Parts: sequence; structure tokens; C-alpha cells
Amino acid sequence: MNWITNIVRPRIKKLMAGKTGGDTPENLWKKCPSCGEMIFHRDLTAGMQVCPKCGYHLRIGPAERFAYTFDVHSFTELPPVSVKADPLNFRAEKKYADEMKAAKAKTGRPEAFTAARGTLDGLPVIIAVQPFDFLAGSLGMAVGEGFVRAVEAAVSERRPFILFVASGGARMQESVLSLMQMPRTVIAVQMLREAGLPYILVITDPTYGGVTASYAMLGDIQLAEPAAQIGFAGARVIAQTIREKLPEGFQRAEYLLAHGMLDMVVPRSEMRATLSRLVHLLMKKPRPKTRSGPPPVVNGNGKAAAAE
Repeated sequence: MNWITNIVRPRIKKLMAGKTGGDTPENLWKKCPSCGEMIFHRDLTAGMQVCPKCGYHLRIGPAERFAYTFDVHSFTELPPVSVKADPLNFRAEKKYADEMKAAKAKTGRPEAFTAARGTLDGLPVIIAVQPFDFLAGSLGMAVGEGFVRAVEAAVSERRPFILFVASGGARMQESVLSLMQMPRTVIAVQMLREAGLPYILVITDPTYGGVTASYAMLGDIQLAEPAAQIGFAGARVIAQTIREKLPEGFQRAEYLLAHGMLDMVVPRSEMRATLSRLVHLLMKKPRPKTRSGPPPVVNGNGKAAAAE
């Protein structure tokens, strides 16, 4: 029996209901997917969505990434791109159009890619986020087009380009049209190289498939969050294919760092400072002596929360 779920939470709800005349929110506690620890929402918010017991980095979206990285009140999102919806009229167990509608309702975002321009310790940058919560962060026409448009903005405005990526790979519902985004994004990365602008990747959990096989492994500097799963095919598929036992944790960020696939594994609490040092160094700009300080606390809905 889970004593927090079955005993503590009902008593808290009863107590709060008596004081407020209503129900207490269901999201007061969140279970860590790694260690199973029940974390009070204020502790999780204050810890940037990292488990205080085991250090597991919970998945977060663009709102949190932007708030944790940009200078306060310094960024504006790039307009979302427009592409043909459901170009193949795809249908499996569900219609692709229905899956898209559900993903938009769940996340409040039009696609699995969001980019914004702003400053990082005073240096103009463009930051893009490909989150896993929208159809597993899959690479489709809109994601590919969004990536290219964001890179074009970075080149025209002479800004470093930072990408936080999480993905299950190419979007099967768009078939070859999704695969075509792989060379498009590679060409976009080459545009940054020719312009002499940094392309910094932050690989988050999980990142697989065609995304890993294209732009997610082409950064000038490759960072990752702790314990992020990174690969092309899943470990079970690889083990069944080669019929050999795989090394422990061979698709985790720490293993990839030890074998030269990554440059650094950086905890979320240190990510902003690390990115600031890198972009200022690569752009040959001095970091300001007085920096903007820690990012605002952001709750699970991606909104700034007052310190409690």
C-alpha cells in the first residue's frame, strides 16, 4: 500500500477542503519516474523539475526552457510555421488529424518545435526547443520547417543557435515527407557553419531515431542532461539484432560522454551558466560582470510562479 497516496493525500484534501470550502488540487504531489519518490510540487518547482532524492531530470517544455535560460523578460517567440496538415491523409488506429488535435489540446502548442529570440547574459541568441510531449517530439514537416526558419533568423541576425532536443525520431504519419526533413536540417546546420555562428546542442531524455541521425549530432558543442537516453534504435532492438549483451547504460549520456560522443553532461541547475560561458567564448564577447541572476521559478504548467 502506498501510504502517501492512500493515507496522506486524502487527509490533506480533507483538511484543505475544510479550510477553503473546496477541493485541493490533484497536482500537489508528483511521483518521480525514476525512484518513485513522491515530491511536493513546491519542492519540484524550486528544484527546476529535478527530483531532490535521485537527481532525475523530469521532462519539461519550451516555456520552462526559455524561462530557465533567457534573461528575464528578454525573449519573444518566433511565429509558428504553416505547413499542409495531414498531407497523406494518414490513418492507423487513429486518424493523424485526430492525433494532432489531441496533441495541440494537451500541450497548448501547435507543434513539436518552438523557437524564441532573446538574450543570455546580455548576448543575443536564438533558442529552440523540441519537446517530447507533442507526439514524442517527432520530426515532421512543421518541425523541419520550424528548424530551418529559426536557423535562417539566427544567420540573418548573427545570433548563436541553441537547441534543446528530445525526440522519438521521424514522424511515421508523414512517411517520406518526414524523412526529407533530415537533409533539410543538415543543410540548415551548414548555413550556421558558413556564417561562423555557434550551434550548441543540449540533448535531453530521450533522443532517438532520425533526429539523432541528423541535426541532433551535428553541434559544434554537444551537451546533455544527466542520464538522458540517446541513440538511434532502442536497446532492445539492438540486442535482438546483434544477439549480444549490451554494456550497462550504453545509451545513457554518461556512457556517451566517456566514449567521445558528447562534450559535457550538465545538470539543469548549471545549464544556463554553462551555455552563457560557451556562447560568449565562441562569439568572442566578454561576459558581463553583473549577470541577470537565476531564472524565475516556473511551475509545471510553464508559468512563472511567485516564490512561496
